Amino acid sequence: MALLPFRRKEAPGPSGDLSAILSGYSIEVMPRTAAKIDDFKALLPAGTRVYIAHIEGTPIDEMVATAARLADDGFDVMPHFPARIIADARVLEDWIARYQAEAGVTQALLLAGGVAKPHGDFHCSMQLLETGLFDRAGFTRLHVAGHPEGNLDIDPDGSDRAVMEALRWKQAFAERTDAQMAMATQFAFDAAPVLAWSRRLRDEGITLPVHLGIAGPAKLQTLIKFAVACGVGPSLKVLQKRALDVTKLMLPYEPVEILSDLSATADLGLIEQIHIFPLGGIRASADFAARHGAGQQAPVQAEA
Repeated sequence: MALLPFRRKEAPGPSGDLSAILSGYSIEVMPRTAAKIDDFKALLPAGTRVYIAHIEGTPIDEMVATAARLADDGFDVMPHFPARIIADARVLEDWIARYQAEAGVTQALLLAGGVAKPHGDFHCSMQLLETGLFDRAGFTRLHVAGHPEGNLDIDPDGSDRAVMEALRWKQAFAERTDAQMAMATQFAFDAAPVLAWSRRLRDEGITLPVHLGIAGPAKLQTLIKFAVACGVGPSLKVLQKRALDVTKLMLPYEPVEILSDLSATADLGLIEQIHIFPLGGIRASADFAARHGAGQQAPVQAEA
């Protein structure tokens, strides 16, 4: 069954009002960062989708325990399945079964993962999809990675030919299955290249909704480190320009500019909602979202 055409839940807000663009945002945690939070219900709106990043070396026991805790608190849990750290189909099937049995998980983010050399049989998310294991287990929502500014791991020459070919494959997969699919993207700092990419995809017949990654509040040095490590493209210039402004150099970065530009844009292409990477801490990101009207949240304290 094909996916329904994308439909925005809320109209963009006026310039300076970020409540609409942040409505329904998702956020990412890791087991070690989640362990620092005593009560997620005091931080995040009820039902928030919480991705659980699976970093190489993290035991599956910790991943599943974190998923169970968040699910028990009423959150919409979406663990990462990084293809290159999954040895084979047997391991994949075991992970799926454990997430379901112990945390009631029925959704997943499938991605290649940041490992240069695969640990086993898989090297990309398409191979995970092709196993059919998620479908047989009754997973209802499958997200894949998006790269608005390209991906040098996939296209070392700087083109986006392989990335676009993969997206067309995933679009075709979505059309022949009943899974709800979307793209969760790498974070960016400038709306212009992201909007151009989103509109280009739509014009080329891609209809997968985009859950756009943005970096939550953090120190400038922290953001530059993560941006370089993650291969952020042209929008990195926003941070570089900020670093040259001595009046802003020591101030924490907040994603107000990119969100304001998106909120004031009539045509967002495929962008459906915002996904926050809490690079400066979960509490800082949750507080930022709450201050800008994203749900009813309690005031939060400094990151532990």
